[in-house]
Amino acid sequence: MSERYWLMKSEPESYGWDRLVADGGTLWDGVRNHRAKLNLQAMKAGDQAFFYHSVTGKEIVGIVEVTRAGLNDPKDETGTWAAVEIKPVSKLERPVTLAEIKADPSLADIELLRQSRLSVAEIRPGEWEKILSMAKV
Repeated sequence: MSERYWLMKSEPESYGWDRLVADGGTLWDGVRNHRAKLNLQAMKAGDQAFFYHSVTGKEIVGIVEVTRAGLNDPKDETGTWAAVEIKPVSKLERPVTLAEIKADPSLADIELLRQSRLSVAEIRPGEWEKILSMAKV
């Protein structure tokens, strides 16, 4: 079981859930935010993350698992930026929208809301369980 939980954002027009499933997994690279980089560096193989469609949809649509951690971003010649490999685990029975998360007082401190532009955010265990219950998982 995962020790830590995360949320990874992607614009569905660029790389959505269906493409991730079709690919069977992907290298999560191209992150150029220092807080998001620290989150990527903190990930371990076996950790799970919510897959969030940003811009269009603004909803959590699935769960992914980190399959390889501690990688350098191959697009970064400086060695500054991090990457991980992920694979799809399951599509949520019912997507959980950003509006629903904002409306729930128990999720008021979630990193998704506190740092809304962050592409890779940490999710605390209680937040993970709450969102799963909202998704009817």
